[in-house]
Amino acid sequence: MHYYSLIMNSLIFEQKRKVSSAFIDSKVQLGIHQAVLMVQDNLTECFDMMKCDGVRFREFNAFWVFTKSSLRFLNFPKWKDEIYAKTFPVSCTGFRTNVNTVLSDTDENPLVIANQEACVLSMESHRPVKLSTLPYPSENFPEAAFKEPFERFDINDNDYKPEYEYTIRSQNIDMSHHMNNIEYIKLAMNIFSDEYIQVHNAKSLEVHYLNESKEGQTLSVFSKQTENSTFVKIKEGARDIFEMKISF
Repeated sequence: MHYYSLIMNSLIFEQKRKVSSAFIDSKVQLGIHQAVLMVQDNLTECFDMMKCDGVRFREFNAFWVFTKSSLRFLNFPKWKDEIYAKTFPVSCTGFRTNVNTVLSDTDENPLVIANQEACVLSMESHRPVKLSTLPYPSENFPEAAFKEPFERFDINDNDYKPEYEYTIRSQNIDMSHHMNNIEYIKLAMNIFSDEYIQVHNAKSLEVHYLNESKEGQTLSVFSKQTENSTFVKIKEGARDIFEMKISF
């Protein structure tokens, strides 16, 4: 099946993109955190098309929070390759929505398939807001391209080994004045050497954003290697902030 060849639907945002130098790693191909950034960037434009982006939601005293992302890597486009990016919501149940993105080559062969889970919080209380009270789609969703459910990472804290610490700076902060989601993935990927990355391509990635962190806080990065995957956890003191599973 060509995931790009989905039935046309007004909720589907699609555009042609180029793998510019901003999205490549040292192998001169689409990098891991760069792939998540491209997916997130296309989702932002999809929400803009649907008139439900984070800037507009400020009018409702609310803001988007992305809680989970999962990606499957089928192939890695190279620098200057042209690709198609298609993003669309696939569900809306109470407080949460799931949004799929498919990156395909110009022959419509899928390269990366992603699923993101998101909710909206009140700026005042930081409590979840029902999506039905906001201008967000509630029906006629396209069929999901990403079928697998999110995982539960059952790794005991005592099984993680410490890797390094990092103090959050101003350039790590996003429009919500918290650490940007992509910055966590960069910190997690830093446990791998460039030599390792040169000879390994990721097959899958799943990340869970557990809590917010702010400028000036110090984050501790931990890892756990299993037979098939590497788990990474980021903490701020005793608080769990972020966790990731990556398989090569």
